Amino acid sequence: MTRKHITKALIVDDEPDLCELAEITLSRMGLNTYIANDLASARSLLTAQQFDLCLTDMNLPDGNGIDLVEHIQNEYPDIPVAVITAYGNMESAIKALKAGAFDFVSKPIDLQIFRNLVNSAIKLSSNQDKNETLDNTQPQLLGSSDAIAILRQKIAKLARSQAPVFIHGESGAGKELAARLIHLQGARTDHPFVPVNCGAIPGELMESEFFGHKKGSFTGATTDKEGLFLAANGGTLFLDEVADLPLHMQVKLLRAIQEKAIRPIGEHQEYPVDVRILSASHKNLVDLVSQGKFRQDLFYRINVIELEVPSLRERSSDIPALADTLLDKLSQKSGLKNIPQFSTEARHALMNYSFPGNVRELENILERALALTDGLTIQLDDLQLPQNEPPSIPDSQPSDDPTPVPMLASQEKASIMQALEQNRWNKTAAAKQLGLTLRQLRYRLSKLGID
Repeated sequence: MTRKHITKALIVDDEPDLCELAEITLSRMGLNTYIANDLASARSLLTAQQFDLCLTDMNLPDGNGIDLVEHIQNEYPDIPVAVITAYGNMESAIKALKAGAFDFVSKPIDLQIFRNLVNSAIKLSSNQDKNETLDNTQPQLLGSSDAIAILRQKIAKLARSQAPVFIHGESGAGKELAARLIHLQGARTDHPFVPVNCGAIPGELMESEFFGHKKGSFTGATTDKEGLFLAANGGTLFLDEVADLPLHMQVKLLRAIQEKAIRPIGEHQEYPVDVRILSASHKNLVDLVSQGKFRQDLFYRINVIELEVPSLRERSSDIPALADTLLDKLSQKSGLKNIPQFSTEARHALMNYSFPGNVRELENILERALALTDGLTIQLDDLQLPQNEPPSIPDSQPSDDPTPVPMLASQEKASIMQALEQNRWNKTAAAKQLGLTLRQLRYRLSKLGID
């Protein structure tokens, strides 16, 4: 007969009332609770017992709660540890998270927030071996380079925390994939992962999109809307291109993160939300803060831990494996029975191209090559790699000007339309005039939306 595992929690605090409240709450949740009133007693209990989670106050008679966080990180890394902070003292909370704390809870303790924290910690502790074997149905970081191996290790470590993470990297490098993996490998995997592109939401709709609204609260609000925070409740909210948030929205976002509560437009009460915040941008937030375009307090709140996603040119040895995998995926998506192979010249060209658009650009190039190839081998010409690569734009000087790309598309569309008109809409003749194969012309017509 298998013995049922009894979950044990260590509470470290010298306030009798708080210890009693925590003990009663955890007992009702089916946990055995051990109380320590100082660091020395906590270290002694950690040596004698095997705990599933630890909750410690910041101010203890013989030291600081962060000292205990660091001790547990070094000696018992599988035990999630959360800290109790004074109300509004985000500086202490952030310091604890940077030291390796799983999460934090503020005094006076909100029991619902406390229960959510404990449930997440228990789940993480009981499933610590869950990610030893990769699930092939889940998205994965492909490649075997040192850069990608380091990124995998960091993601696995960050998945064991609830700390906000700021993911930095060039456009197309895989920032959303990194965020999704942090979510999937963590305690929130059974709850929603909600990605949102902050730059794609009109300014006047942002508050409604993030926090929701009540029916009739403004013109056009014909039904209730729950908003992104409530949609992600219990899970993860991924704020992509967070640098694009206007300043007025940055203030509201900061408050929602700190209070762990939101108020929909037209509503008179706040609703608690249990959401982990992951954010990303290809822009340099430090520069934007110095320019007054991004709030410093929000920057420190979302940038508790920073994760750098390497560019594709920093891990060029991964390009062959990435190209083969992406080509296989695209071929299956297109319904091809026989997956094309790369010629030696095509593979060599991919290895020597710098990919300013990173993995996203590689996928686009392969999708185009698959449409253009006439056989089972992708040739160099099928790749249509740019002869003059665009210069890399430093993160400290981001370019928001989208004009060049639409201009090129507009010029190409005009040339194709002219050729079609001159050849009485005969696609074969127009393709010949343009120096394209019929298949290449059809591909361009589809991409440009020409019927």
